[in-house]
Amino acid sequence: MTHPYSALLDWPPPRLRAVSPPTYWRCEPAWSWDSPPLGEYLLWCVLDGVGTVRLGDRRIPLTAGSCAVFAPGDTPRARHDPRRRLLVFGQHFDAYDAAGARIAADRIVPPHNGSGTPDRTLLTALARRAETAHRQPGRYAERQVLLCLEQLLCLLWTDGGRPAPGPVDAALDEIAREVRQDPGRRWTIPELAARAALSRAQFTRRFRAHTGLPPARYLIQARIDRAQELLTQTTMSAARIAHALGYPDAAYFTRQYRQVTGVPPSRTRAGGTPR
Repeated sequence: MTHPYSALLDWPPPRLRAVSPPTYWRCEPAWSWDSPPLGEYLLWCVLDGVGTVRLGDRRIPLTAGSCAVFAPGDTPRARHDPRRRLLVFGQHFDAYDAAGARIAADRIVPPHNGSGTPDRTLLTALARRAETAHRQPGRYAERQVLLCLEQLLCLLWTDGGRPAPGPVDAALDEIAREVRQDPGRRWTIPELAARAALSRAQFTRRFRAHTGLPPARYLIQARIDRAQELLTQTTMSAARIAHALGYPDAAYFTRQYRQVTGVPPSRTRAGGTPR
């Protein structure tokens, strides 16, 4: 079965070329846009305001976070509410393969074109960074503009069509991230459940659905993952690693490490590959 994002997984990735500078514009109250056929791709990211864009027979509502990639030959038509004027970040670009041939639209235009991304913070940061880099001298600044453009396209491919997380899902994301970042902390299920404003049973069920693992198992996996990094990247002894990761003693750490990875810590340190 073909992966729905198979184009994104192709290697090597497209070679992008900026055709225009990355630009912001706050549309004037009487603004409207009826584009002639585009000669290249155009990335459009709405950062504020309300409007619509028509592309063929499709009508796409525009709000903060909405993004679209228009392909060569497209003739988009856009309008907005003059009381809630659109603030748009955009850039014209082209995309080529390693042989220099223009890449087909189905490898550049995301499947959920127009839906944008729920991660408006990252969207805004990438747009700002691209526009700032364009005004700086040097090849590194030019490269950064293209890297921001590539990252924005990746964001639309991976996040397009995903609903913005609700407060519980956002809390679960933050909890899972903090556990991975600091697995040696003495985490407790009641504490984590309270942070998500859930009962212990509700938290366990929602966390497992969100991450694929129950909370206790997720913490164990985070500790073992960190232990593998410390064993291969530092000279810390197994006893010091066990203590740093919250284990009561080195023997318990060794047993749990072997249960999860299939090998003892000494094997990992010696260059063995856990299964």
